Amino acid sequence: MGFLAVGVVGLRHLSLLRRKGVTAVGRIVRHEAHKGSEGDTYYLPVAAWTSQDGKACEHRSRYGRGSVGSAFRVGATVTVRYDPENTRRFSIVGMDGSGLYLLFTTIGATFTLCTVTVLLVRLVTL
Repeated sequence: MGFLAVGVVGLRHLSLLRRKGVTAVGRIVRHEAHKGSEGDTYYLPVAAWTSQDGKACEHRSRYGRGSVGSAFRVGATVTVRYDPENTRRFSIVGMDGSGLYLLFTTIGATFTLCTVTVLLVRLVTL
């Protein structure tokens, strides 16, 4: 159920940004390197853009990669979708984690369905 919860919460976050978010043109200003739980290094891009009200925004993405590709290199122009009420809630289009959240939701739903089925069969056959 943990996979299912993470997937659903992530997909809801992205859905909210799609419905109520505002898009802006931004650029990648740097990458922050972080160590993963298994010692791998992940590079999280930091995007900068100007919000609707003229405020300069610069925030680190929640998603990183093991290497910096040309699409998200420092200086690359990106499209950012953000919540105008809280610019920290944003995603870089093309690096929003939607595929990962969909995978987590699918795996979580499958495991949950299998578990519930096994429990129901056990209850019926007692």
